[in-house]
Amino acid sequence: MPGTSTAITALDIGAVTGAVRADRDDTVAMLRRHLPAGTSPEAVMLIPAPGQVVGLHGPAGMGLTRLGLSLVAGATEGAVACVDVRGWLCPLAAWEVGIDPDRLVVVRCDDPVTWGRVVAGLLDGMGAVYAEVPHRMREAPLRTLASAVRSKGTPLVLNPLSGTLPGGLAQLRLEGRHITWEGTGVGHGRLLRRRLVLEASGKSVKGMTRIIEVEDHGADALRVVPGLGAAPTGYAAG
Repeated sequence: MPGTSTAITALDIGAVTGAVRADRDDTVAMLRRHLPAGTSPEAVMLIPAPGQVVGLHGPAGMGLTRLGLSLVAGATEGAVACVDVRGWLCPLAAWEVGIDPDRLVVVRCDDPVTWGRVVAGLLDGMGAVYAEVPHRMREAPLRTLASAVRSKGTPLVLNPLSGTLPGGLAQLRLEGRHITWEGTGVGHGRLLRRRLVLEASGKSVKGMTRIIEVEDHGADALRVVPGLGAAPTGYAAG
């Protein structure tokens, strides 16, 4: 598909971390001035702002874990916490998207009763948090957690393992709509990359619905691809 890819890169926020809890609009504007030249508007929109909740939705196999890790990697140069509910998260996946090993914390918690307290505690000391949401999670703890995110100013990316987040909880909702695989044929071939089409909605996109395409080579940061088109010959769609 046409278009130049733009990496979801980490922000250089070393000089502005003390301002995170200052006026929110000024802080977001300051952070975005530290983005690399040429960063696309779509990539800027995907990077979680201070105090923002991002919700990921879609079936298994859509690459949402790598997407979530890429988002928190781009939100801070500080420590990043990943709350692993299934016990499957491999630190290598976080390293591949740009999270240095010395700033990665993986916490395993599959108990819906204590999960909310664990995530809330991580908001105090982390630069950003990615958390899988356990099955059968009640709405009240999620609402409380969203309030804590706004108060503490720490970006939080939530990936529910079943169902969806309560309406209005996430300022940015990203739903995996379609995935294509390049290099795979009928039972053979070498996987070169995959492209994930996302539907973005919520307050962060001013209540509109946006379609965004993300490219994944499997061993580096995800990239946002401007423009969409039909899947070319040689791609397997799923």
